[in-house]
Amino acid sequence: MGASIIGTGASVRSAARGRKALLASLLPLASTRFQSPLLVTRRAVTIAARVRLVASAFALLTLLWIPIDLLILDSATGVPLAIARAIAACAFAALAWVARGAMPLRGARLSVLALIAIPSAFFVFAAMQWSSASVPGADFGLRGVYASAPFVVAAGLSLFPLTALEALAAAAPMFLAEAVVVALDVRALTPMEALGSLWLLLLITGVAGFAGMAQVALMSQLLDQLSHDPLTGAYRRATGEELLGVTMGLARRNNIPLAILFIDLDRFKSINDQYGHEVGDKVLQAAAQAIASQLRDSDLLVRWGGEEFVAVLPNLRCKDAGTFLARVRAAGMGLRPDGAPVTASVGISERQADAVDDGARLVEIADQRMYQAKRQGRDRCIGCDDAAV
Repeated sequence: MGASIIGTGASVRSAARGRKALLASLLPLASTRFQSPLLVTRRAVTIAARVRLVASAFALLTLLWIPIDLLILDSATGVPLAIARAIAACAFAALAWVARGAMPLRGARLSVLALIAIPSAFFVFAAMQWSSASVPGADFGLRGVYASAPFVVAAGLSLFPLTALEALAAAAPMFLAEAVVVALDVRALTPMEALGSLWLLLLITGVAGFAGMAQVALMSQLLDQLSHDPLTGAYRRATGEELLGVTMGLARRNNIPLAILFIDLDRFKSINDQYGHEVGDKVLQAAAQAIASQLRDSDLLVRWGGEEFVAVLPNLRCKDAGTFLARVRAAGMGLRPDGAPVTASVGISERQADAVDDGARLVEIADQRMYQAKRQGRDRCIGCDDAAV
């Protein structure tokens, strides 16, 4: 009976962990709030690059369509549409130019919104022009091409790695345009036809949104694999340097402190020499887990090289960083093969206290203080005041 109860309890805990893991994997697909800074940065770069490509293509294709309108439509309809197309092409070209450089995620989102808003505005204008157009050879299907524009734009959302909320926001101009056209009855649709058109647009947008979310999930998975050290779970150095640059930028803009801890495990080489690298790897894993267990969600742990780790602590002053380190040391960083506790020499630097706004320089200062701690006997920390703790 007792074993049954224990087994049931273990199953419940396992199911709870599974639900928690599932929720953790789904939340980043819904909102940027739950995404890592690295994923946010890479998504912004990818979105901007694709906006630039699509906007450039749309600018060219929009201009190339002008002769078709002028040849098929009467001048009263074709000329205004040609002018509107020229304006839209200029808007697409301007958007492509704006999206050519690096931009934050907010700018990337706005660029997608603009990419959707331009054809949506043109669609409303074109629909109003078509309502009174005289089209020779109506079987040519030109009217149908114009009517399909919202659906083509909706499908285009699938090109971008967007969260659910971002996809909904980006699709808003398109739905507004379709609603305006339906409300003005410029296409003379029956109520059922109008409802069917809106429903089809919603379905296509939903599929495109799921495609965008799938891109976010794949990008998150790949970044997680490429950016983390497989042994310790900490960020790789190259990724850490990139994230440090992003974090430093935020600290500068918001004028908040940013502390760096440079942590070097003491006499680690002797473990590899005496007991082998497999044992040394286990010691490294335990130390990294001990440090990571004390970090906040906004903090970063980077394996800088060998037995060296860098902790990036936003919004912490030197004193607060020292308190964090005291918690790590009190909890312990594991044991050496001979049973002695693992110790570390640590240097602390801080953006405001050291008057440094460059991430690489801030790490360098912490590194120098770490070596000073080693020279003073190891198993100690040198802070911003150069005092050993």
